[in-house]
Amino acid sequence: MPDRHDGAGAGAPPGDGGPRSAVPALEIRTPRGGRRIAADEPVFVIAELSGNHCGDLARARALVDAACDAGVDAVKLQTYTPDTMTIESDDELFRVNVNDAWAGQTLYDLYASAATPWEWHAELKERAESRGVMLFSAPFDASAVALLADLGVELYKVASFEIGDLPLLREIGARRRPVVVSRGLASPDEIGRALETLRDAGAPAVALLQCVSAYPARPDQMNLRTIPDLAHRFGTVVGLSDHTLGTAVAVASVALGASIVEKHFTLRRADGGPDAAFSLEPGEMRQLVDAVRVAREALGEPSYAPDADERENRVFRRSLFVVEDVEAGEALTPRNVRIIRPGNGLEPRHYDAILGRRAEKAIARGTPLSWDLVGGEGP
Repeated sequence: MPDRHDGAGAGAPPGDGGPRSAVPALEIRTPRGGRRIAADEPVFVIAELSGNHCGDLARARALVDAACDAGVDAVKLQTYTPDTMTIESDDELFRVNVNDAWAGQTLYDLYASAATPWEWHAELKERAESRGVMLFSAPFDASAVALLADLGVELYKVASFEIGDLPLLREIGARRRPVVVSRGLASPDEIGRALETLRDAGAPAVALLQCVSAYPARPDQMNLRTIPDLAHRFGTVVGLSDHTLGTAVAVASVALGASIVEKHFTLRRADGGPDAAFSLEPGEMRQLVDAVRVAREALGEPSYAPDADERENRVFRRSLFVVEDVEAGEALTPRNVRIIRPGNGLEPRHYDAILGRRAEKAIARGTPLSWDLVGGEGP
């Protein structure tokens, strides 16, 4: 595991003595065929349903349909029961005191209201796949992993609060499918330990998501520059699990290397639900999908060469032109040579070198200057 996390030793992923030569992509099977998730591929957009179905199967179906309509790459569930998450207790230790939507409930009651019934999973998976969209989930215990394996999911998620549950990670890794891990509160040491556990158990590839465990999170909490640092330290595909309001933060993450963007999704925030307050509605999810696609295309590669469209605009650059008729042998002066548009003549940087030279032949007004007209070569 990494032995330094102060920045000086960045680039040494778990178990290695130095940086990885190449980041392994996530190769997954989707209803549309193979899909590669990597820095040089389109952003993989995930709609997280969480508990926004409000316990209504018809609403869950509608959420899947709306997510598919919005153009996402995957729909994500959470697979647990209140009994796999906690115990039923009224003790203050088991009572939620954060988030206006959750405060005052016991953990057991919160998870009972938010859980996606296990008997829904197969139908929702089939429904998404019929639209060409994959469905996967975050399991929260070994029984949930077994359920998802029986359903044939091709991708697993480790939720941010579960990153330290090494027995759970071993169960997930043993399924030998790619895994996406949300960082949440985890330190670099905890992240390294989780990656090592998953890989040792058999996970073929793992992606890391920057994630701030606040619901909702504020933009100033997001520290998006952690995204490239995760890639540098751990040699993984990276992305963002975003709990902020709106789409701006998620789009910005793409410029910092996010290959995966996960956002919570609801039909209408006004309808309520455990995560409704920080979830996107269908129109907003469509905007997010389109925006991250554009952002990814815009990244390109470092380049200073003009492309074809830019070259067409050469007319708007300045260059050296003869602005009065000049006789053969006549000296070039500020009166008969100017720096004007278009950009067909010598570059303006040659202006001082041109002045005082004599024309090799008669030059008509409006002629772009070139070295052959002034008897010599440029510097």
